Amino acid sequence: MAEIDDFRSEVAGWLKENCPDGARGPGQISNGSSKITLEPDVALWLERCVERGFTVPTWPKEYGGGGLSPQYAKVLYEEMGTISARVPLTGMGISMIGPTLLEYGTDEQKARHVPKIARGEMQWCQGYSEPNAGSDLASLSTRAEDKGDHFLINGQKIWTSGAATADWMFILVRTDPDAPKHDGISFMLLTMDQPGVTTRPIRLISGSSPFCETFFDNAVAKKEDLVSELNKGWTVGKRLLQFERSGIGGLSGAARGTSGQTLIRVAKDYVGEQDSKIADSGLRRKVLNLNMNRAAFQITAQRANEENKSGTPGAATSIFKLFGAALQQDSAELKRELMGFRGLGAHEEVGFTEEELLATEEWLHLRTTTIYGGSNEIQANIIAKRVLGLPE
Repeated sequence: MAEIDDFRSEVAGWLKENCPDGARGPGQISNGSSKITLEPDVALWLERCVERGFTVPTWPKEYGGGGLSPQYAKVLYEEMGTISARVPLTGMGISMIGPTLLEYGTDEQKARHVPKIARGEMQWCQGYSEPNAGSDLASLSTRAEDKGDHFLINGQKIWTSGAATADWMFILVRTDPDAPKHDGISFMLLTMDQPGVTTRPIRLISGSSPFCETFFDNAVAKKEDLVSELNKGWTVGKRLLQFERSGIGGLSGAARGTSGQTLIRVAKDYVGEQDSKIADSGLRRKVLNLNMNRAAFQITAQRANEENKSGTPGAATSIFKLFGAALQQDSAELKRELMGFRGLGAHEEVGFTEEELLATEEWLHLRTTTIYGGSNEIQANIIAKRVLGLPE
């Protein structure tokens, strides 16, 4: 405990000195894209965290990580939350493909891609779902043809998050059309900046367009960017989904979304306070219940991390994805409720603040968390079959 306390004190001092004001509170977070210009303080915050390995604190130091245990990483995130510091880096690079390459990539693939991910030098997107292959992902039909030193990819993906600004994609493709559908799939990496890749953003009700249709017309994936064996990509693809679901659900020990302290502040700002408490007793109880659920979720996730001897997520991540997604939605809904009609802002010119506009966008966007990364129905089936061992 003394060592962790010493680390907490040391990292708190470092954060206070090194986190710029422009990287605290709501605002821009780097996702690694070379096509997005970062605000000066955001770029400086990323640079300073890269030097300490704090963009990916639990990754090995040789690949740009901090080499911290989950317990120490938890302390880091707690202290960042204390000063309202935003995480320095987000996206599929650090949450999905990075951990997958550390487990399945060759030494050359890890050396070539992982340090760049840790430094925030590239944004990744996911080429999984297709118009006719969503929940039944193994029925995908996008094909990759072996051309000797490279593969030619033809087909279409949909709901490709971040494709319009991504530098690279990890993709599941069919490489043996005659094999059983789970056996003829390969996992590859390809650059998005090539003539054979076209993206078309899909506008959402929240007003943003994070999802895209992506089309491949003789797109090229190099042979050295085939991950694992040819026609064995389904195993890699499933493992990546477990990393994704653990990230969405907050298996790292901290659910995403509006923090408990933020909810209390918003309640006092918009509802009022009496004797240092939220003035409305009904809303006070709602905030209390949600924060208790969040605390219980974080403690359970922490225990699961500590009990996970393999160090990699398993089928139980579906439990955390299922509950964590609902927790994020409940948090955004309560924040909107606390703001009253000002939690429904859609136009800055009408007089809504940036925080109010972001609250509306978050509330709308988080309706998707029970769908993407595997819908609630998919997670419930996984829990029933692989966690509880129930008959099909």
